[in-house]
Amino acid sequence: MQTLPVAAVAAFLQDAQQDITAALAAEDGGAHFAADDWHSRLGQGRTMVLRDGAVFEQAGVNFSHVQGKAMPASATAHRPELAGAPFEAMGVSLVVHPKNPYVPTSHANVRLFVAYPAGAAPVWWFGGGFDLTPFYPFQEDILHWHRTAREVCAPFGEGVYAEFKNWCDDYFYLKHREETRGIGGLFYDDLNRWDFDTCFDFMTTVARGYVAAYRPIVARRKDTPYGERERQFQLYRRGRYVEFNLVWDRGTLFGLQSGGRTESILMSMPPLVRFEYQYAPEGGSAEARLQDYLRARDWLGEAGE
Repeated sequence: MQTLPVAAVAAFLQDAQQDITAALAAEDGGAHFAADDWHSRLGQGRTMVLRDGAVFEQAGVNFSHVQGKAMPASATAHRPELAGAPFEAMGVSLVVHPKNPYVPTSHANVRLFVAYPAGAAPVWWFGGGFDLTPFYPFQEDILHWHRTAREVCAPFGEGVYAEFKNWCDDYFYLKHREETRGIGGLFYDDLNRWDFDTCFDFMTTVARGYVAAYRPIVARRKDTPYGERERQFQLYRRGRYVEFNLVWDRGTLFGLQSGGRTESILMSMPPLVRFEYQYAPEGGSAEARLQDYLRARDWLGEAGE
C-alpha cells in the first residue's frame, strides 16, 4: 500500500505556525502569542492566540492533526465513495482581526486530507489559500495582495492564479447578502492534480506567501488615525465575517461535524462585533464606497497587469 510522507507535512505545518506567529508578533511590536497545546479524542494540536495587542485586537493561528474512524458528511458530499472511510487531516488555519479599521482582516489556511478506504490506496488532497477583508479599501493594498498571490502561483503553471483567484471569489461569497466577503485572494481544494511532492510544494509556497502578502499592508496602515465612526463601521462589518463562518464555511462545518475542538474551530470569530437592523451607510461616504469592492473583479487586469 502507498506510504505518504504525512509526517513531513505535519512538521512543515508546525514550523509554518511558528514562522507566521513570529512575523505577526514582530509587526505588533513584539506582542506575545499564548500557546495552548490541546488533545481531543481525534488528535492534538496547538492554538496560538494574541489578544489586545497594539496592532492586532485578536490574532489566532491554529495547528491541528486529527484522525477519525469515518469521514464526516461535509467531506463526502462530493466524494460519496469515501463515506465511512477512516481519515487523517492536518493543517494550519489563521484569522487576524486588527484593531485599526484601516488595516484589513486577513485569513489563511493550508491543509492535507487523507482518506484510507478499505482495501485500496490512500486518497489524498491538499487545500488552502488566503483572502483579505478590508473595511476601508486602498487600491495599493489590493494590487500588492493579488500580485503576491500571482507570484505564488506562477511556478506551478499558467492559469493557476486565475483559476484559484476565481475559486476564492466564488467560495468567499455570502449568497444571502449577494456580496463577497472581501477582495479575494486564492482558494483551492481537492488539489491532487500534480504528484504529492509538487502539491506539497504548492502548500508551502502559499503558507509563506501569506506573510509576504499581508505584512506590508499592515505596516502601511497600522498607524492611520481613526475615530469612533470608523471603529463602529469595522465592528458592523465584522458581523459579515461571523455570518460567513457560521453559515457557509466548510472548514467550520467539518470541524464541528467531526467532533473537533470547538474553541479552536471558533477561534476565527472576532472578539467584538455588532449587528444593526437595516443599516445602510450614508451615500457618498467612505463607508458606502466599500460596496463597490464586494464583488468579483479582475483587480490586476483592471490595473493593466
